[in-house]
Amino acid sequence: MKPMTITQLRQLKQQGKKFASITAYDFSFAKLFAEEGIQLMLVGDSLGMTVQGHDSTLPVTIDDIVYHTWAVRRGAPQALLMSDLPFMAYATPEQSWQNAAALMRAGANMVKLEGGEWLADTVRGLTDRAVPVCGHLGLTPQSVNIFGGYKIQGRDNQAADRLLADALALEAAGAQLMVLECVPVALAERVTQALAIPVIGIGAGNVTDGQILVMHDAFGITGGHIPKFAKNFLAQTGDIRAAVRQYIAEVESTAYPAAEHSFQ
Repeated sequence: MKPMTITQLRQLKQQGKKFASITAYDFSFAKLFAEEGIQLMLVGDSLGMTVQGHDSTLPVTIDDIVYHTWAVRRGAPQALLMSDLPFMAYATPEQSWQNAAALMRAGANMVKLEGGEWLADTVRGLTDRAVPVCGHLGLTPQSVNIFGGYKIQGRDNQAADRLLADALALEAAGAQLMVLECVPVALAERVTQALAIPVIGIGAGNVTDGQILVMHDAFGITGGHIPKFAKNFLAQTGDIRAAVRQYIAEVESTAYPAAEHSFQ
């Protein structure tokens, strides 16, 4: 398999072809995902909850993400690999450059950060320094204490307009991908159509260019609250490899996410 590139993802968007991505945290699962056809993976700070057992992503450090990035890169050498800049790892542009460099040295192809227009200078500085950036808007888990919990974002007109403006500002600053989390389908469609860069949804309906799931949600091994957008593909298939293939197939056909996994 040839390495996946950002250019190829843009081509998929232009062609109207959907693509599936997933979080990965270790060598073995990264290898399995790659073998079954997942070409875009995220070393997410979700590892704070799924791997480390915290109740939020906030305790995750840059060293944690670097460690897991090394492991995933060994398992999936041809994948396009995104790695999260965790909480307060990009409080200043200079801090973001240093921490992004650590992730790129560990094998990441791009970094992901949460926030809107206020990050434009940071995004511009990273891209000027040859670090591709994925933005993340909507429900941004690092802001859980501001939101007062994990709540749907962009439901009223003012909030929706603000999110779209943030997305356009990040794209103008150089962001090359965008993640939308837990927003109404109509807003996700507006953003996806407005941006030239690929938009990846999680809890944003099937109107985005791609989908991403936390691997634990895709296999039904999430502890505690199960997100509305999650689907247990392992229960459907009874085999992890078959579950990955089913996930890819349903994303590509737009069967997943269905209405019951989406917010109106």
